[in-house]
Amino acid sequence: MTSIKKTPMMKHLKTKIIFIAILGMIFSINSVCAQSPKLDKKGNLISMDDVDISSMVRPIPDNYIFSDSIYNIWCGSVVKGNNGKFYMLYSRWPRAHGHYAWLPSSEICLAKSDKPEGPYKHVKVVLPRRGSQYWDGVTTHNPAAIVYKGKFYLYYMGSTGTKEVKMPASMSDPNWWQYRNNQRIGVAVADDPEGEWTRFDKPVIDVSPDSTAYDALMMANPAITVDQNGRAVLVYKQVAKNGAMRGGKVRFGVAFSNSLLGPYTKSPTPIFESKAGGKSWMIAEDPFIWNYNGTIYAIVTDVVGLFTNKEAALALLKSKDGINWEQTKYPKVVPHRLKFEGSIVSDDKLERPCLYLENGVPIYLFGAHGVNKRAYSVNVAVPLVWKK
Repeated sequence: MTSIKKTPMMKHLKTKIIFIAILGMIFSINSVCAQSPKLDKKGNLISMDDVDISSMVRPIPDNYIFSDSIYNIWCGSVVKGNNGKFYMLYSRWPRAHGHYAWLPSSEICLAKSDKPEGPYKHVKVVLPRRGSQYWDGVTTHNPAAIVYKGKFYLYYMGSTGTKEVKMPASMSDPNWWQYRNNQRIGVAVADDPEGEWTRFDKPVIDVSPDSTAYDALMMANPAITVDQNGRAVLVYKQVAKNGAMRGGKVRFGVAFSNSLLGPYTKSPTPIFESKAGGKSWMIAEDPFIWNYNGTIYAIVTDVVGLFTNKEAALALLKSKDGINWEQTKYPKVVPHRLKFEGSIVSDDKLERPCLYLENGVPIYLFGAHGVNKRAYSVNVAVPLVWKK
């Protein structure tokens, strides 16, 4: 075999290739370091700001899907019980009634599992119908559960109405909008998720009597946390009046209280705003919030792509006071389409996020997910994998 003589040009090319390879390795190492959560000696997360959730997302296994053959499932909020079990507060309504029947037909239920990712099994209906004379007598939806000082608090949207909605439900039905505009936010409390939940005859926070207020028409989608000073921080969807049945712009507000049971004091201006998004009908949706080391974080639907440059379905934001918010270092959370095991790509985006954390580190991202163009819906647990 004839040997090939190495010319100076070839030696230079080899050196250049090695140099590029080394740069690639350095870049790769730096990327892993930037994306991997940094822990202290006790195993607690040092800073959420250094976490890139999008790099941790893995395909969803079949047994991480919570479904029901009779009901649509939505809005899963997961907490750990005092008994070491895991509980999901979730919404359900009959599949046969169609996706938009969530508004006149939803009820909040409880499911239980030995592990945070599941599998979950239905336990009972937590907030059933109780009569149209109550503010939440027909519909309960949007559960957001939190454990504080050994007690379990369940924030939720409730609605009522007397008009009949034809099934399968549709937004084109004028009667549907009665229930939409009667949405309010309440709280129920329990010592044990499997025990009795105490609900109240009035919302914990109500629409503003000022007809020009951002929340003059309706409110929904509560998200709750407690800050480092023990102050309850409540984030919620708000819709203004504009003379039309649909109402005006959809925004999010924040209110504060010294007690999880209220009363709450509202901040006067919307949050999650963007300098470029003031003209948009809606900017953010479906918040999940939590407090870590004095900073409040929020995962929100990036409706028009202002927080992630349209590169992700969900965005990660942060705030020191609950009023002023900004994007984190790594704002992208999950892509617009999820992957399931077996290389199956979803045809819907993740909604109603709920993050499960251990020692401050994100482990699972729960969310509602439509299947087959929302022929029915389920709740999924997205695995978030990181290297120690």
